[in-house]
Amino acid sequence: MSRYGRIAVVLVAVTVVAATWMIFSRPSQYVEAPAALRAQIAALDPVGKADPIERGRYLALAGDCIGCHQARGGAAFAGGLAVPTVFGTIYSSNITPDRETGIGAWSADDFWRALHEGKGKDGAYLYPAFPFPNYTRITRPDSDAIHAYLMSLPAVKQANTPNTLRFPYSVRPLVAFWRMLYFTEGVYEADPRQDATWNRGAYLASGLGHCVACHSPRNFLGGIARADELSGGRIAVQDWYAPSLTSDREAGLGDWQVEEVVRLLKHGVSDRYAVFGPMAEVVHDSTQHLEEKDLHAMATYLKSLPAKASDDAPAMETTGSMRADLLRRGSQVYAEQCAGCHRSDGEGVTRAYPALARNPSVIMGSTINAIRVVLNGGFPPGTAGNPRPYGMPPFAQKLSDEDVASVLTYVRNSWGNQAPAVAPADVQRYRAVPIE
Repeated sequence: MSRYGRIAVVLVAVTVVAATWMIFSRPSQYVEAPAALRAQIAALDPVGKADPIERGRYLALAGDCIGCHQARGGAAFAGGLAVPTVFGTIYSSNITPDRETGIGAWSADDFWRALHEGKGKDGAYLYPAFPFPNYTRITRPDSDAIHAYLMSLPAVKQANTPNTLRFPYSVRPLVAFWRMLYFTEGVYEADPRQDATWNRGAYLASGLGHCVACHSPRNFLGGIARADELSGGRIAVQDWYAPSLTSDREAGLGDWQVEEVVRLLKHGVSDRYAVFGPMAEVVHDSTQHLEEKDLHAMATYLKSLPAKASDDAPAMETTGSMRADLLRRGSQVYAEQCAGCHRSDGEGVTRAYPALARNPSVIMGSTINAIRVVLNGGFPPGTAGNPRPYGMPPFAQKLSDEDVASVLTYVRNSWGNQAPAVAPADVQRYRAVPIE
């Protein structure tokens, strides 16, 4: 069979699967929330009926639009950020009001269609690197406000960079099959079984905040199974791991106080933890600018998520002597390089150097983040509540792959921590990955 024949067979199979799924699977249906609950949810909106441009500015911050639509060193909202995927590279688009290269010719209806239906002004399907499966939950008034805000910005004439997707993924109409499998159009419906605060948090976290887009595993088609939402996933753009928000072994919030979650999202640091990597950018560009009652609502919703067991990464096979050697060497490296900040007992210094003892980000199955922080260092975001953050220096030039693997193995098995050993080969792999 020819190459194109095989592709045709695959497309037919996908069509059959999609049709079967659509026939036998139905999204859960909410009973319409009572008017009193809808009024309570509306009363929680911190922007209320303010000027639509100011309202749109706040909502664009909540959605972290600039996080994707600004390349490093580029103009705000002018796009050009490369988004690598297993299917090729997608480049974010210019969403400034330039009429030729941006969205200046887009009406509020066109903009709503992009967010709600995942379609461009010309009706073409948008690739799901743009999180329209989450943005579809945004209300029309909120969409209109974001559009008004973007139209108020300075126009930047910058042509969009063509995507470099491999065939057949470069054939945009084929997105229709993906949509049948993984896209359910619909504005968020308040759940009458929950109170107003929970519903406001669910609207923000599942819609504008699009937490699912990073904190969920994707299958070979780039889709997210509903059962796997928020259970942790690789972030392709920077090759970090977004931990599970449903497993206490990773970043599950079951034993957190709501105020702790709010503090972390507002300031980037809390009494126990600090954010690094892509999440530091989210806090810097987005969540630190949100009103505390919105952060409180998001924390309330996230804490309510049912707990799920995370899938631990396969343990590195080690003999007893090899493990003992790793721990012995790691203990020495820790004493020389780490104890000065994180203390010999691993308890760290509150809001300065995070505790390593009982720290889920240290002992979770994926070791990507721990390896990258040791190699590349990092800072929590500079925020109004943490204007001069303490940082982690890079050790890539000072420590060998064996040193990094040893010290992480030691940290993952000290002060009550228990986790598999770290392989030097994994360290070597991420040593070659760019910081950004």
